[in-house]
Amino acid sequence: MYRRPARTLALRAALAVLSTLTVLATTARPAAAGPRPEGDQQAGPMARDFARAAAEYDVPRDVLVALGYGETHLDGHHGQPSQAGGYGVMHLVGNPDRHTLDLASRLTGETLGDLRRDTAANIRGAAAVLRAYADDAGLGGTRRHDTDAWYPVVARYGGATDPASARLYADTVYTFLSDGLAVRTPGGEQLTLPARPVAPERGPYETAVAAAAQSPDYPSALWVPASTANYAVGRTAAISTIVIHVTQGSYAGTISWFQNPSAQVSAHYVVRSSDGQITQTVRDKDTAWHARSGNATGIGIEHEGYIDDPTWFTDTMYRSSAALTAYLCNRYGIPKDRAHIVGHAEVPGNDHTDPGPYWNWTYYMQLVGGSTGGGGGGVQLSFPSYDTLRSGSSGAQVSAAQSLLAAQGFDPGTVDGTFGSKTTAAVTSFQQARGLGADGVVGSHTWTALLSAGTRPALGRGSGGSDVQRLQRSLTAALGRTVSADGDFGSGTEQAVRDYQAGRSLTVDGQVGPATWGALQAGR
Repeated sequence: MYRRPARTLALRAALAVLSTLTVLATTARPAAAGPRPEGDQQAGPMARDFARAAAEYDVPRDVLVALGYGETHLDGHHGQPSQAGGYGVMHLVGNPDRHTLDLASRLTGETLGDLRRDTAANIRGAAAVLRAYADDAGLGGTRRHDTDAWYPVVARYGGATDPASARLYADTVYTFLSDGLAVRTPGGEQLTLPARPVAPERGPYETAVAAAAQSPDYPSALWVPASTANYAVGRTAAISTIVIHVTQGSYAGTISWFQNPSAQVSAHYVVRSSDGQITQTVRDKDTAWHARSGNATGIGIEHEGYIDDPTWFTDTMYRSSAALTAYLCNRYGIPKDRAHIVGHAEVPGNDHTDPGPYWNWTYYMQLVGGSTGGGGGGVQLSFPSYDTLRSGSSGAQVSAAQSLLAAQGFDPGTVDGTFGSKTTAAVTSFQQARGLGADGVVGSHTWTALLSAGTRPALGRGSGGSDVQRLQRSLTAALGRTVSADGDFGSGTEQAVRDYQAGRSLTVDGQVGPATWGALQAGR
């Protein structure tokens, strides 16, 4: 197994020079003189990190880039872990069953903290792990220069114990190698892979696709079952909702995680970003563990990606997922509206925020073919918190503000999630009409007034429905803390009302009448 001794400063400097010279030599070498140079030699820091790690560990640079893109779109997410405990652009994993993070530390001498947070260390760690796996597989000499020969190594890196899941993972990486990439990293660096012919040497994974049978519930999907330790057989209630999730990880990695008995989570379906491929992991008739209080009645659909990165939400993914949701709604008699097709964040008792601000609910509901009336016209209105919005802002919360403005007769232009000049003018007019500071910025006071706008019914403990949701959203904005918008006026909502009343010198009785509504609608 390839192991590198602890580095000194002099050795690190020498290796850096050697890596640079190797890259320059490879770039200058004619194609007939040796292995074809891989990718372009950009001057950006991440490109240099990939080139240096590839040269140090004799791993094809383009395999490293394609693998990293498949895992994270080359986004380290500020050292935050994925749902499977993976870190950095290369998703080095530390969980009870996968230990590539620890292995990378042993092989490179990098600390666990650096491997989690430092992009150069993370890429270097992944290269070391891949090289170790290549040595285990007997991949040596000039064979290491053949990207097609690395397929079994890539499949092992994905961590799946099931051959079908491992092939899903490796096939994704080789699709990126075949198609090429031209991407911009979160740091603004342009990084590319050239398209190339590929003929991956799948070895034992060649026949693994047969294990990924057709879904028993949705004919267009594959069937790769989750571990029986991660869901409950049967249901205690009728199916009545579709719950939209984001994986916080890769497609194949999520499927593999659901097969891990220690995960204690699952969903019914997983949708791939690049091409909309769907895999079912839990039968519709069984209870996946994906949304706490929503498990008994919900079908969970996971979407590959991360909530803070809109590049994962492709048109192909939206269309494929919407077709699945429409099929499930038709099959189980679920209304195609935002009361029954909800985000994970909207399910009572949850602390998750997916699908997040970049999920386009308006477009998704149009594709589903559902109702666009009421509830914000299919636009997501409920959020754990409400951001300050101004000209140049974008995302789901901008769509929510635009929808609410339109409902009150202030034209923001197209409800498209882009805060432009027309939206600014509509916000300013709304603020003037409500006696708020007319600055065109949607802060907590303007949010409170927008979210609470409408009728003023008397509400109290035991009330329910859309008026309670409207109240709960406006309290979230006014108090600056999450009040679950579940439409149920319980003890939590009553306490939030009391806190709001006390802070506004209103009668503190936990009841919502004209005075409390009036204060909310004035943005107090």
